[in-house]
Amino acid sequence: MNLFFEESGDFKAGVVLSQQGEAYQVELPTGKRSKVKAKDVLLQFTAPTPQDLLDEAKQIAQGMELDFLWEVAGQEEFGFAELGAEYFGHAPQPVEAAGLLLSLHTAPIYFYKKGKGRYKAAPEASLRAAQAGIEKKRQQALVQAGYVDQLKAGQLPEVMKPLALQLLFKPDKNSLEYKALEAACNELQTSPQRLMLAVGGIASPKQLHLSKFLLEFFPKGAGFPKIAIPAVADLPLAQVQAFSIDDVTTTEIDDALSVQTLADGNVRIGIHIAAPGLGIKRGGPLDAIARARMSTVYMPGDKITMLPDELVEAFTLAEGKNCPALSLYATLNPADWSLISTETKAELVPISANLRHNTLDELVTEENLANDAGDYPHKADIAVLWKWIQVLEQGRMAKREGFGLRPEQNNRVDFNFYVEDDVVTIARRKRGAPLDKIVAELMIFANSSWGKLMSDHGVPGIYRAQGGGSGGWAAKMQVRMVTHAAPHQGLGVDQYAWSTSPLRRYTDLVNQWQILACVEGGVAAPLVAPFKPRDADLFAIVSGFDAAYSGYGDFQSNMERYWCLRWLGQEQARQVEAAVLKDEILRLAEIPLVIKLPGMQQLARGTQVKLDIIRWDEVDLTVEARLLEVSAPPDDQQLDEPEEEEEMAAELDAAMDMPHESTEAELEAALESEPAAPAADDECATQESKPATE
Repeated sequence: MNLFFEESGDFKAGVVLSQQGEAYQVELPTGKRSKVKAKDVLLQFTAPTPQDLLDEAKQIAQGMELDFLWEVAGQEEFGFAELGAEYFGHAPQPVEAAGLLLSLHTAPIYFYKKGKGRYKAAPEASLRAAQAGIEKKRQQALVQAGYVDQLKAGQLPEVMKPLALQLLFKPDKNSLEYKALEAACNELQTSPQRLMLAVGGIASPKQLHLSKFLLEFFPKGAGFPKIAIPAVADLPLAQVQAFSIDDVTTTEIDDALSVQTLADGNVRIGIHIAAPGLGIKRGGPLDAIARARMSTVYMPGDKITMLPDELVEAFTLAEGKNCPALSLYATLNPADWSLISTETKAELVPISANLRHNTLDELVTEENLANDAGDYPHKADIAVLWKWIQVLEQGRMAKREGFGLRPEQNNRVDFNFYVEDDVVTIARRKRGAPLDKIVAELMIFANSSWGKLMSDHGVPGIYRAQGGGSGGWAAKMQVRMVTHAAPHQGLGVDQYAWSTSPLRRYTDLVNQWQILACVEGGVAAPLVAPFKPRDADLFAIVSGFDAAYSGYGDFQSNMERYWCLRWLGQEQARQVEAAVLKDEILRLAEIPLVIKLPGMQQLARGTQVKLDIIRWDEVDLTVEARLLEVSAPPDDQQLDEPEEEEEMAAELDAAMDMPHESTEAELEAALESEPAAPAADDECATQESKPATE
């Protein structure tokens, strides 16, 4: 005897070997033996064989017309044998009954299962709705297949063109377009990014990286709404001729300097900072714009400003204009350059010149300053500033050493990026040039002095602090943002409040409001300041700024790495010089590109090597290279204490508003702290700089 039975939702047939009560021992056509309960048996038959019954039943099921079967079934619950008699016109043979069961079981939209071998026909409305759904899915599958064919042929379907970015970075994974893109990628064995580049959905790898960043941080676009330029109250006109020192591409000119010799022989040095805080008010529409962005975003060849261009133009310290500024005046005794007094005031400052590094750096050298050689604008003023900032630097270094830290090293090489018509120029620039140091020291002096001013008046601000934390050395020396005055040990100052870049950094704009309150309110400053002591909103700004600034810094580093790879192709650089940073991490000599060379032999830090660049990927931003030869032993002048230099560099950049080393974030990850040898300011964490385009 043979049985046709249901097991685990599937129909099977086999030969009965034995029976014990309500259970059968059955051998299946495969030879496997199974225990079958009597309640699961649907048919008993002697012929044909179990395998033949299954084969013939499948053929019968395939030939059944489901619509007719559904009409015959009626609306009452039925057993399959009852329906078989109606459908076949006679009591069904075993193969017919089995075929009918298979047909009923595989048509759930036509028949609802009610028990073993029992079914009920679906209501007509439900059936028609289900059929419509199936037809819709069939049509969608055809459309999706068409999309896949187009993508495989190197064509982007029209419907997918406006969805290119969304499909890559924020896809609806249930959409036909995404499923088609995924299917095409699987068949072509490529990534969605590469396929979208191949079919023209994204113009270039550069656009890919930029678009991803914009979609995450500027989902509504990077443009500005129409604004009204705020009026500034009448201000006194300063009796100075100020000048700025910036890179050639700088447009957001935040700071300028002036020098006066007073009647008593003392020297009065002015540090003048653009004052958008005089026009932008907390809680106003312009404040909302600045706070939403938190900072200007920089990348080689372009930038996304924190403030609209017309507002920047109204407050930037442009040559030939009397500009609203917050000025810090330091009166000095030129005999020893000791500080006699400081004064802060809001005023209109005449800007006589916007000096540029590219025209002055070769003229303003330490040798020329020592010999009073060369001819350039504001030569006498720069000479005075040079004398004072050396005293400032010595004072900072003494305090820094008092904190237990080593002196700063100024032997690093910086790299400036310039991009024009997609051609990149990467220029080396030695850190510590006189103009760099002048701007850096005076901005540090201003940020420290104004931090003290706020603290003395009991007004909260946003400070940068380093040292004095808990935990290990790295934790203690981590730079953090706080709302009260605290030492910045790496810079060697008792307090440090970012205040000198209010056109491009929201923290500086906030601090400018607070400083103006100190100047205008005096002892009443805590009552009139926009942010009162323990204002929770100030903590929210700190948190929001850290998050945005970190994301902007990562993007800037990625774009600088992208342009380094473009430089390799542009210059057809195949064999290049590099230096070992640590273990398998190397940095190229001509450009700030850091790469990892897995399996490289152990070499001392600073060892000079020659590499063969095999290939690079502008999408993944990866480089594949191999070691050709060890060129020279470690160069201490090139890589002297890199941990300290990488950390200190970015804070100085913040002060100078200058480009920083393009791969500092990568170096920070690659280079571990050395507790036995305290390092300088770890500013890489926030990627502060005015990058190569600024």
